[in-house]
Amino acid sequence: MKHTYFELETLEKDLNVHAKTLYGLSNNINAHYHSRIIKKSNGGDRVLSVPDFILVKVQNQINDVILSRMPVSVYSKAYSAGDSPLGNAAPHLRNDTVIKLDIRQFFDHVTYPLVKEKVFRKELFSESNRILLSLLCMYNESLPQGAPTSPAISNILLYDFDNRIGEWCRQRNIIYTRYCDDMTFSGDFENWDPIDIIRKVKLELKQYGLFINGRKTKILHNGQRKKITGIVVNDKPNVSIDYRKKIRQEMHYIRKYGLKNHIRKTGCDKSEMEYLRSLLGRINYVLSVNRIEEYERYRDDVVSYLRHMGLRQDL
Repeated sequence: MKHTYFELETLEKDLNVHAKTLYGLSNNINAHYHSRIIKKSNGGDRVLSVPDFILVKVQNQINDVILSRMPVSVYSKAYSAGDSPLGNAAPHLRNDTVIKLDIRQFFDHVTYPLVKEKVFRKELFSESNRILLSLLCMYNESLPQGAPTSPAISNILLYDFDNRIGEWCRQRNIIYTRYCDDMTFSGDFENWDPIDIIRKVKLELKQYGLFINGRKTKILHNGQRKKITGIVVNDKPNVSIDYRKKIRQEMHYIRKYGLKNHIRKTGCDKSEMEYLRSLLGRINYVLSVNRIEEYERYRDDVVSYLRHMGLRQDL
């Protein structure tokens, strides 16, 4: 990023937002968020902090005008154009050993000082603009899951980390990728102990005030199923059987009992349209990895349901 923001007027002009609005939002930022609970794939809940209309509009401008110009490491496989779970998993295909590490409560531990220091750097922004932009992207002094700026910030924040870890791995013939807070390493490890990688990552993360989630650390060898961002990489990339089976079961029940009755029987609190769009997303995820005729029919059926409900946009 060559463009600099040492004057408030430049920031105001490029964002196309009055300084009064920017400061008004930053001075009362928490009032512009509300909570939304979504179901995680493991059945648990994830609480999102979602900005209101005026804040999300400003954050989208920050994304488009400023964050999109900042460099992202080649080792990062989430949130940038062309990134996908398959792109994260494919480099590890058929490797003997896979190590999976997770950053513990990543978004909660990304603090205001960290964003100000690592994202809105002093060589590109005046001190007042660094403070202003950091405040506009935070909630309760951490990085909000639900804000449009948070994915880009997470990648920019870890740019140096990714490159240091990636270069360390390259010198040892180890493959490294990161998908948000999930880090994956693979290779034959004939000359290296997986514990060496874990120690190295812990040391690098410590500089950011971040830590590995020990409960999610996995070392997988030949003979074990190796699943990376939901994709099995033992032989050829495949979405796991359990994931596909659940979709097949849902489609069976929709056809057997009807959409309304199926949703009622499952106790799902989503509207019919919300449920169908979620189901369509999961079907498209399968098709992005494996072109399976059965799931192409599922996709067509769900699209038909949505169009019948009056959804006109392109699906």
